[in-house]
Formats: sequence, structure tokens, C-alpha cells
Amino acid sequence: MNKSLMVNDSSATPLAGEALPWIEAESLDNNGSLEFSTAALDFPINPWDIMLCMSGTVIACENAIVVAIIFYTPTLRTPMFVLIGSLATADLLAGMGLILNFVFQYVISSETISLITVGFLVASFTASISSLLAITVDRYFSLYNALTYFSEKTLQYVHLMLVGTWGVSLFLGLLPVLGWNCLDEPASCSIVRPLTRSNVMLLATSFFAIFVLMLTLYFKICKIVCHHAHQIALQQHFFATSHYVATKKGVSTLAIILGTFGASWLPFAIYCLVGEREYPSVYTYATLLPATYNSMINPIIYAYRNTEIQRSIYMLLCGCFQANGAYRSRSPSEV
Repeated sequence: MNKSLMVNDSSATPLAGEALPWIEAESLDNNGSLEFSTAALDFPINPWDIMLCMSGTVIACENAIVVAIIFYTPTLRTPMFVLIGSLATADLLAGMGLILNFVFQYVISSETISLITVGFLVASFTASISSLLAITVDRYFSLYNALTYFSEKTLQYVHLMLVGTWGVSLFLGLLPVLGWNCLDEPASCSIVRPLTRSNVMLLATSFFAIFVLMLTLYFKICKIVCHHAHQIALQQHFFATSHYVATKKGVSTLAIILGTFGASWLPFAIYCLVGEREYPSVYTYATLLPATYNSMINPIIYAYRNTEIQRSIYMLLCGCFQANGAYRSRSPSEV
């Protein structure tokens, strides 16, 4: 993955105006899973790598703002913002990992750096996906135990979820560095070198488990909302309408989250299970690039749509935003 581009040796010279197809480069150990070459090296950098680096740059910039806002705003210390901060941090690291992977791929060619970079990306994206699960769990408990949600106990279980999220992510990221790689056994390589096929299948299976769990929690949240709506209709309490609208907004947000999450990661997860290292690398790139878009969309869905974060951004940028009275986001469903 961190090798220089190879030129396909051909005695025939292409005709003028003839397209030069991208061809998967085959290294000496037949392990060039994400490498390309052209018959004439008109452009020395793989365009797919450029797009991944650009995606990483946008991801890093977006999430760096969210992390800074949450870190420097004392009022953003509620459980939901702690989890959003975890998600933004994970996506920020993922964006930085994509940038570093591009730099090291074309500046330094080292198997050690390759392992560290891949492990860093695995840990970051795993933390991002796990943080999405933690946020979904938090949304569920905020509706299921609405009366006791704003208690010290809630913050404690949020911290436990964060410890579990980052602990598992760090463990999975260290596996390639600690020896679970295909550098010594090229035949065991997956579509993403130097990860082994068994390693990639473990990651894909974990994704499907998280996705199914999120989907289950989402349907339970919808059931709770429908139950609340029925009670409101029976009691005819006008004051409850605002809470129902906020809850409905939260459910709509979860639907958008699950839709973008599935659309972004499902193609790559499925290809991890069915793909072979001999397949053209363009398939890996074409499924991996959309997966990075999830980290690009997360801050828009979770952070920039939140009123309190918007207020903090205004205060940071111009310092002249005047709030019309004290405001505090009381319902996690608003996120």
C-alpha cells in the first residue's frame, strides 16, 4: 500500500488520443492491493489517492472545529455533547490518518510506517463507528428513561461507553502492528494490504453487528415516539407538543444518520467479505472512498445542526452574538 507506482512495461506505443486505462500494479510478491500503474506515467500520483487525501482534509477541518467548540465551551458538558465530541475526535483522527497515509505513501516507503498508518486508520474509523453506536444507545435511554436521564448516573455510563469504544478501537488498530498482517505471508493478504483476509472479515463482521444493533435501537426509538404521540393525542396537552416535535426531529435525524451510515459503509463492508486480493484495486478504492464520506457528513448531522453549537460558533467567529436569554439544550433528541 505504501509502494511507489510501477510503470506497466509495454513495447507497443499507444496511438494518439487513445485512452490509457488504469491497470493494477503487480509487485514482486503479488501484494499490490491498492496500487495502480499506467502505460505512460503522465501523472505520477494516483488520482484515487488524491481524492482520499482531499476527503481526509475536509474531514479533519470540519471535525477540528467541532472538537475545539466542545472543548472550549463550558456549557457543552452534557452526555450528548461528550459523545458528539468523541465522534468528532475519531473522525478528526481518521481525516489526519488519510492525509498521513498519502504523505507517507509518496514520501517514505516503509513497511513499519505502512503498518502504523493502517492501524491508525483502523482504530480511528472503528472509534467513529462505535461512537455512532454509543450516540444511538444514548438517544434510546434518553427516551426510555427520560425522567432520570439528566442525572450523574447517566454521565457515568456515558464515560463507560467511551472507555469501551476507544479501548476496543485501540485494540483492533494495534492488531496489524502486533503481527496480524500479511507481510510474511503474501497469499493471506486481503483487498487492503497489509491487512490479512481474516482481519478484514473480523472488521466487516463487527460493522454488520453494529449496524444491526443500531437499526434495532432505531426501531425501538420509533416505537417509543409513537407511544408518546398516542399519549399526547389522548391527553390533549398543548404544552407537550414542543417535546413531541423535538423528539420527532431527533428520530428524523436518526433516520438520516442510519441512511448515510449504511450507504457509506455497506459497499466497503460487503466487498471486504467477497473481495479477493487478485481483484482490480479500483473496486477497493471505489468502495473505500464513499466510506470516508460518512466522517465528512457526521459533523453536519450531529454538530452544525445543533442550536447551542451554532451559537458557540457565532461567538467564536465574531464575538458579537447576543443570545436572547439563557439557553440550554435539554433534550438529547434535538441532536
